[in-house]
Amino acid sequence: MSDRTATESLFAPTCDHPAAEDPAVEALVRTIIEQVADKWTLLILEELAERGTMRFTEIGRAVGDISQKMLTKTLRDMERMGLVSRTVHPVVPPHVDYGLTDLGVSLGGAFCGVWLWAAENRDRIEVARTAFAAREKR
Repeated sequence: MSDRTATESLFAPTCDHPAAEDPAVEALVRTIIEQVADKWTLLILEELAERGTMRFTEIGRAVGDISQKMLTKTLRDMERMGLVSRTVHPVVPPHVDYGLTDLGVSLGGAFCGVWLWAAENRDRIEVARTAFAAREKR
């Protein structure tokens, strides 16, 4: 059981955020985490950030191991949130490009901290994983 009260944040000591004062912001953050903190969204975000505008099939190849159905769903969710723009070119066969919006670029910047944290703590994480695996074998 945690010693924190319901209004105390896990990140309060290190992250100055308005969620404690504004329930609407807290709800939005929870929704954003639910919608974007998944494997596919982050991988697509990374590919578009690195390569710029890409076609549907290019994104699928770059991300790898994603079904067309999941790629379509993820791109639509990202478009709905304003993270990507979708441009349909009126040619046969249809040519559709996806690119990050300013909002998508800024979200990528926010997640950059996760990559920095992972690089900084890689050794500690591996030690913890090894210790856990050793306890599980007992």
